Amino acid sequence: MFKKILVPTDASEFSRRALKAAIDLAQTVQAEIELLHVSFTPQAFWGYTISYGITVTQDQLDKSGDLALEATLTGIDTSKVVIKKTLKSGHPVTVILDEIKNEEIDLIIMGSHGYGAITGSVLGSVSQRVLQKAGCPVLIIK
Repeated sequence: MFKKILVPTDASEFSRRALKAAIDLAQTVQAEIELLHVSFTPQAFWGYTISYGITVTQDQLDKSGDLALEATLTGIDTSKVVIKKTLKSGHPVTVILDEIKNEEIDLIIMGSHGYGAITGSVLGSVSQRVLQKAGCPVLIIK
Protein backbone atom coordinates (compact mmCIF):
# COMPACT_ATOMS: atom_id res chain seq x y z
CA MET A 1 0.00 0.00 0.00
CA PHE A 2 2.52 2.61 1.13
CA LYS A 3 6.04 2.06 -0.19
CA LYS A 4 7.43 5.60 0.09
CA ILE A 5 6.58 7.90 2.97
CA LEU A 6 7.68 11.53 2.93
CA VAL A 7 8.31 13.26 6.25
CA PRO A 8 9.05 16.99 5.87
CA THR A 9 10.93 18.37 8.88
CA ASP A 10 11.96 21.66 10.40
CA ALA A 11 13.36 19.91 13.51
CA SER A 12 10.39 20.97 15.63
CA GLU A 13 8.80 18.62 18.15
CA PHE A 14 5.86 18.30 15.74
CA SER A 15 8.21 17.06 13.01
CA ARG A 16 9.82 14.59 15.40
CA ARG A 17 6.38 13.22 16.30
CA ALA A 18 5.61 12.84 12.60
CA LEU A 19 8.85 10.92 12.08
CA LYS A 20 8.05 8.58 14.97
CA ALA A 21 4.61 7.88 13.49
CA ALA A 22 6.18 7.31 10.06
CA ILE A 23 8.68 4.85 11.52
CA ASP A 24 5.91 2.88 13.22
CA LEU A 25 3.91 2.69 9.98
CA ALA A 26 6.98 2.00 7.81
CA GLN A 27 7.90 -0.98 10.00
CA THR A 28 4.40 -2.39 9.62
CA VAL A 29 4.18 -2.06 5.83
CA GLN A 30 7.91 -2.30 4.96
CA ALA A 31 8.01 1.22 3.54
CA GLU A 32 10.95 3.52 2.95
CA ILE A 33 10.98 6.96 4.58
CA GLU A 34 12.31 10.12 2.97
CA LEU A 35 13.12 12.73 5.61
CA LEU A 36 13.06 16.10 3.83
CA HIS A 37 14.21 19.49 5.03
CA VAL A 38 13.63 22.51 2.80
CA SER A 39 16.09 25.37 3.24
CA PHE A 40 14.95 28.76 2.13
CA THR A 41 16.96 30.57 -0.50
CA PRO A 42 18.65 33.76 0.81
CA GLN A 43 16.07 35.85 -1.04
CA ALA A 44 13.13 33.96 0.45
CA PHE A 45 14.79 34.02 3.88
CA TRP A 46 14.71 37.82 3.85
CA GLY A 47 11.34 38.02 2.10
CA TYR A 48 12.81 39.88 -0.87
CA THR A 49 13.37 42.96 1.28
CA ILE A 50 16.45 44.89 2.30
CA SER A 51 18.57 42.80 4.64
CA TYR A 52 20.22 45.82 6.31
CA GLY A 53 23.68 44.70 5.24
CA ILE A 54 23.34 41.24 6.78
CA THR A 55 24.25 38.51 4.35
CA VAL A 56 23.13 34.92 4.63
CA THR A 57 24.57 32.56 2.05
CA GLN A 58 22.91 29.48 0.63
CA ASP A 59 25.74 27.44 2.15
CA GLN A 60 24.88 28.75 5.62
CA LEU A 61 21.20 27.96 5.11
CA ASP A 62 22.07 24.46 3.86
CA LYS A 63 24.30 23.82 6.89
CA SER A 64 21.37 24.83 9.06
CA GLY A 65 19.26 22.36 7.08
CA ASP A 66 21.74 19.54 7.71
CA LEU A 67 21.54 20.34 11.42
CA ALA A 68 17.73 20.25 11.24
CA LEU A 69 17.84 16.77 9.69
CA GLU A 70 20.21 15.51 12.38
CA ALA A 71 18.21 17.16 15.18
CA THR A 72 15.05 15.46 13.94
CA LEU A 73 16.75 12.06 14.06
CA THR A 74 18.45 12.54 17.44
CA GLY A 75 17.30 9.99 19.99
CA ILE A 76 14.92 8.17 17.63
CA ASP A 77 15.58 4.51 16.82
CA THR A 78 15.76 4.25 13.04
CA SER A 79 17.51 0.89 12.86
CA LYS A 80 14.49 -1.05 11.56
CA VAL A 81 13.59 1.20 8.63
CA VAL A 82 15.30 2.70 5.61
CA ILE A 83 15.52 6.49 5.92
CA LYS A 84 16.78 8.65 3.10
CA LYS A 85 17.78 12.17 4.20
CA THR A 86 17.14 14.88 1.63
CA LEU A 87 17.99 18.59 1.76
CA LYS A 88 16.57 20.91 -0.88
CA SER A 89 16.26 24.68 -1.26
CA GLY A 90 13.16 26.68 -2.10
CA HIS A 91 9.72 27.33 -0.73
CA PRO A 92 8.64 24.42 1.50
CA VAL A 93 5.21 23.87 -0.08
CA THR A 94 6.53 23.95 -3.64
CA VAL A 95 9.46 21.65 -2.87
CA ILE A 96 7.27 19.17 -0.97
CA LEU A 97 4.74 19.02 -3.81
CA ASP A 98 7.53 18.55 -6.37
CA GLU A 99 9.07 15.80 -4.24
CA ILE A 100 5.74 13.93 -4.21
CA LYS A 101 5.78 13.75 -8.01
CA ASN A 102 9.51 13.24 -8.55
CA GLU A 103 9.95 10.51 -5.93
CA GLU A 104 6.54 8.84 -6.40
CA ILE A 105 5.59 9.38 -2.76
CA ASP A 106 2.62 7.32 -1.52
CA LEU A 107 2.00 9.10 1.80
CA ILE A 108 3.09 12.28 3.56
CA ILE A 109 3.29 12.36 7.34
CA MET A 110 3.96 15.81 8.73
CA GLY A 111 3.57 17.85 11.87
CA SER A 112 0.66 20.21 12.28
CA HIS A 113 2.90 23.10 13.27
CA GLY A 114 6.54 23.92 13.20
CA TYR A 115 7.34 27.37 11.99
CA GLY A 116 5.99 29.13 15.06
CA ALA A 117 3.32 31.78 15.47
CA ILE A 118 5.11 34.69 13.81
CA THR A 119 6.55 32.93 10.77
CA GLY A 120 3.44 30.77 10.44
CA SER A 121 1.21 33.81 10.27
CA VAL A 122 3.41 35.38 7.60
CA LEU A 123 3.99 32.29 5.46
CA GLY A 124 0.74 30.51 6.18
CA SER A 125 0.52 26.92 7.27
CA VAL A 126 2.73 24.63 5.22
CA SER A 127 0.81 21.58 6.38
CA GLN A 128 -2.52 23.14 5.34
CA ARG A 129 -1.24 24.03 1.88
CA VAL A 130 0.27 20.59 1.35
CA LEU A 131 -2.95 18.96 2.56
CA GLN A 132 -4.95 20.95 0.00
CA LYS A 133 -2.65 20.40 -2.97
CA ALA A 134 -1.00 17.00 -2.48
CA GLY A 135 -1.81 14.24 -4.94
CA CYS A 136 -1.45 11.55 -2.26
CA PRO A 137 -2.78 10.96 1.26
CA VAL A 138 -1.49 13.31 3.97
CA LEU A 139 -1.41 12.41 7.65
CA ILE A 140 -1.09 15.41 9.96
CA ILE A 141 0.36 14.66 13.40
CA LYS A 142 -0.35 16.92 16.37
